[in-house]
Amino acid sequence: MKYLLQALRTYRREAVLSPLFKLFEVALELSVPLVVAAVIDVGIANGDREYVLHACLLLVAFGVAGLGFALTAQYFAAKAAVGTAASLRSKLFGKIQSFSFSQIDGIGTAKMITLMTSDVAQVQTGVNMALRLFLRSPFVVFGAMGLAFLVDVRAALVFVAVIPLLAVAVYTVMGVCIPLYQKMQGRLDRVYLSTRENLSGVRVIRAFSLEEKELEEFRTRSGALKKAQKGVGRISALTGPVTFVLVNLALIALLYVGAIRVDGGALEQGQIVALYGYLAQILVELIKLANLIVTVTKAVSCQKRIGKVLDMEGEPAVLSEEDGAEETPDPSEAVRFENVSFSYGGGANALTGIDFSVKKGETVGILGGTGAGKSTLVNLIPRFYRAAEGRVLVGGENVEKIPAGILREKIGYVPQKVVLFKGSIRSNLLWGNQNADDRALLRAAELAQASDVLRAKGGLDGEIAQEGKNLSGGQRQRLTIARALVKEPEILILDDCSSALDYATERNLFAALKTLSCTVFLVSQRVSSMRHADRIVVLDDGKAVGIGTHEELSKTCGVYREILSSQERREP
Repeated sequence: MKYLLQALRTYRREAVLSPLFKLFEVALELSVPLVVAAVIDVGIANGDREYVLHACLLLVAFGVAGLGFALTAQYFAAKAAVGTAASLRSKLFGKIQSFSFSQIDGIGTAKMITLMTSDVAQVQTGVNMALRLFLRSPFVVFGAMGLAFLVDVRAALVFVAVIPLLAVAVYTVMGVCIPLYQKMQGRLDRVYLSTRENLSGVRVIRAFSLEEKELEEFRTRSGALKKAQKGVGRISALTGPVTFVLVNLALIALLYVGAIRVDGGALEQGQIVALYGYLAQILVELIKLANLIVTVTKAVSCQKRIGKVLDMEGEPAVLSEEDGAEETPDPSEAVRFENVSFSYGGGANALTGIDFSVKKGETVGILGGTGAGKSTLVNLIPRFYRAAEGRVLVGGENVEKIPAGILREKIGYVPQKVVLFKGSIRSNLLWGNQNADDRALLRAAELAQASDVLRAKGGLDGEIAQEGKNLSGGQRQRLTIARALVKEPEILILDDCSSALDYATERNLFAALKTLSCTVFLVSQRVSSMRHADRIVVLDDGKAVGIGTHEELSKTCGVYREILSSQERREP
């Protein structure tokens, strides 16, 4: 709840004014039964038409003023609710940006989308309703009961009897519903996950003719969500009927007691009408309060989910500050792995005992079969993941002691999955360096063999669709390489990012990279891609089974010879 209150603090003026204007409206509403009673007992009983007319004009004035107060309260409540939701959404987005890859993997994309959309929207609705009704409804209930005592104490005892029963009924339903709403949001996460996977993988689904299977799975998840919604809906729906029954029983009791009091001369007819009016107001407000509690219950459940994510510690700038005895850095060394092991989520090791160093300016190939740990290895250099054992050093310094921003500023990273953003080619390349001029952008495109892409798309201002859908696979790969080169990094990581390039383009690309002074890590499954690398690290089941040049590994590494032989047989 602290994050909600922090966000609402910015709108504390609106949070005060909205209930205040609602209370003004309530004060007018509570006056209406007394005016009606006076009309009956004084104006009509005495045949005083002028008194009745003035009373009616007063009621009209109350209605107009009440409408003004209600609209003003709604304005302030909406402003506070929308602003609070925007603040929470911004905090969530900022927190997600601070998470490590491991944390993002653990939370899941679908849940993060649900939090940013559905959960925040529920909180917004809850804040809006609470500011307008949370004080209004109790004020009406207790105000009406208090005024009922002013009219007649004995008849007002009916109010005293029914209100505690109503409170018990409402809070019992709320206590049961809160955990059920949390489970319901979890099932909504799974529906979003299914939707997202289908939209992103629609080509694969249709290629394998699995539309019916995916539809059936979606129906199952959607059905589970529907079942949860219906279950909690049935329970929350009990609030209305229970409230109606209790209030109508109270109405019967009130009319019975009131009739006896009128017959005995202790009450006037207008006073009975006033008491009935106050009971009707209580009924209406309790119905509103019941709906409010259902809405607030949903909002509280969603706020708790949001709070759990906001309570998580993001990736710190520095992971370790231990003053261990460091070796004197070798000025010629770019990266060193010292007996590094790593596992995802505490399972079996994805890497085991990796130990080698790379000189500045070297081109190092990382070769291995699928699942050998190639991407995992290079992801440890920019500290996307943290080594479970051993150390990764960049420039002779443990990456855990280098602030994340400074470390990643040195590294140009081209992921295995190509990522481009909707906009222009220029806006995408500027991700590498916001201050780069057109000459630098064109130079990077030339090195990445992407000059023809610029010509085909109309230059740097050529449009790129969402996720680069208007580009071929090879064009997307070359632009992502150009984006990394704009950065002029000390270390360049190319994670299997030339798979869609033809051999001639790939050969020209690597020849161009050889002219740079940066250290290059080249991940690939193709021997031809790294045949001319200074050194090649061969991985097999997460272990380095060979390190050397192409010629050396051809003689000494059985795994390398096996990969080489299989690929040579496939080549024409």
